[in-house]
Amino acid sequence: MRHDLVVIGGGPAGYAAALYGASAGLDVGLVEENLIGGTCLHVGCIPAKELLETASVLRAVKGASEFGVDAGGAEPTVDLAVSQERKRGVIDNLFKGLGSLLSGRGVTVYDGTGRLGPDHTVTVEHGEGSDQVGTSTLQAGHVVLATGSSPRSIAGFEVDGDLVVTSDELLSITEVPARVVVVGGGVIGCEFASMLSDLGSEVTVLEALPEILVGCDADVAKAVRRSFRRRGISVHTGVSVSGHEPSGGSTVVRFGDDQVEVDLVVMAVGRSPRGDAAGLVGTRVEVDERGFISVNDRLLTGEPGVYAVGDVVATPQLAHVAFAEGMFVVRDLLGESPLPLDAATVPWCIYTHPEVAFAGLTEVAAREAGYDVVVSSHRFVGNGRAMIVGETDGLVKVVAEAGLDGRAGRILGVHMVGPWVTEQLGQGYLAVNWEATVDDVAAHIQPHPTLSELFGETVLSLTGRSLHG
Repeated sequence: MRHDLVVIGGGPAGYAAALYGASAGLDVGLVEENLIGGTCLHVGCIPAKELLETASVLRAVKGASEFGVDAGGAEPTVDLAVSQERKRGVIDNLFKGLGSLLSGRGVTVYDGTGRLGPDHTVTVEHGEGSDQVGTSTLQAGHVVLATGSSPRSIAGFEVDGDLVVTSDELLSITEVPARVVVVGGGVIGCEFASMLSDLGSEVTVLEALPEILVGCDADVAKAVRRSFRRRGISVHTGVSVSGHEPSGGSTVVRFGDDQVEVDLVVMAVGRSPRGDAAGLVGTRVEVDERGFISVNDRLLTGEPGVYAVGDVVATPQLAHVAFAEGMFVVRDLLGESPLPLDAATVPWCIYTHPEVAFAGLTEVAAREAGYDVVVSSHRFVGNGRAMIVGETDGLVKVVAEAGLDGRAGRILGVHMVGPWVTEQLGQGYLAVNWEATVDDVAAHIQPHPTLSELFGETVLSLTGRSLHG
C-alpha cells in the first residue's frame, strides 16, 4: 500500500501528524499497536486529571461548611469504583471521537506493530484481535516515528501491580491505600502525591535531587513544598532509595538512613523513550544511549524523509508539545518552512494542589543565560477572586529583561502557582513567545474580579507604576 505519509504510533504526536497531514490533503496511513490515543488518553493525561478532579471535588465538599453549605454533617467519602467508571466514560468518548476524526479525514489506520526498513518501507505485523490479519507492507514519501515512551522503574523496585506500581496501574485503583510512598518528586510524582493525599492517603515523597519540581522556578517549587507540608505530605529530598522489604500486605521502603512502612509504592521516576520500537534495521536512524531517536532542529532523523516526534525525542515529554511537533513536521515536509520549536518557551502545567503553570525562563536560568533581569511577584492572598473561592495560596512571578536604563523590557518568563493557574497561563505564554515587553502587556485590560488579573498586576508593577502592588 502506498501513502504520502506513514505515521508509526497513534499517541498525541502520531495522531496529530496524521490528522494535520490529512487536513492538508495528504494520503496518510497510521500504524498503532495498541489503542489510538496512546499513553495520554488511556494511562496518562486524561485519566490522571480525571482522578485529580475527583480529589478536588472531595476537597471542596470537605470545605463546604466554610461557605455556609451543609453537606450533610458526615465526613464525605470517595468511592473510587464510581470515579473509575466516570473516567472510563470520558476516555471512551474521546477515543470514539478520535476514531471518527481519523475516519472522517480518510486516514487509513493499521492495527499492529510497525517496523521501518530501507527505502521508507514499513512492515506492519497485525496482532491478535485485529480485523486485519497477517502482515501489511506500506511505502510512503515520508515517515514519522512516534513510538512514545513507557514508565521507568529502578533496581530493587520491580513493578508487581500490587505493592509496587507505576502510573499505568495507579490510575486504575479502586481502593484508597492508607500509606503510600511516591518515589520521585517531579511533575508526575507531585501530582500523584497531591491526589492521594486529598483522597485520604498518608503520603511520603522521596526525591534524589535537592528539591522537588526541578525545572520550576525556585519560588514556585518552594510554594508547593510549603503547601505539601501543611497538608501533611512528608517530603524528603536529596535521598536515595535502596529497595523495599515486603511483609504481609505492606512493605518497608529504605531511603538514606531512614525507612517507612507503606501499603503502596508508586514509581514516578520518569518515562523511557521507545527509540528502538520501530525496528529501524537498514536505516540511518540513530538511537542514543538513553533510548531517544536523534533528530535535528527540524525533527528529521539521519534517514532522509523520516521524522521523529513526541516522547521518543529529547524534547519536553508533554502531550501539547507532541501535538505541536506532529503539526510541525507536516508543515516542514510540505515545504512551508515553519520556525523550529523552542523547548525553553513551551507551556508547562502541573495539576497539583496548588496548581503550577509556567512558560519561559526561570529567574535563575535567565541570569545563567547572561540576561540582566528585573523580577516582580504578587501573591494570591491579596486577590479578590482568590479570596472568594477560598484558594489564596500561591503567587505569580514575572521575569523580564532589564534594559540599559535598568527598566524592565521583554518578558522572559511567567511562573504561576495557585488556584486554576493551568487555565490562566495563556496570556503569559503568548507574552513570552511573542517577545512582548512589560509595557505592551500592561496596556491590556484585565477583567475584574478574576484570578488572572494578578498576572496583569505583576506585569504592571514592572513598568514602575502599579495599582495594588
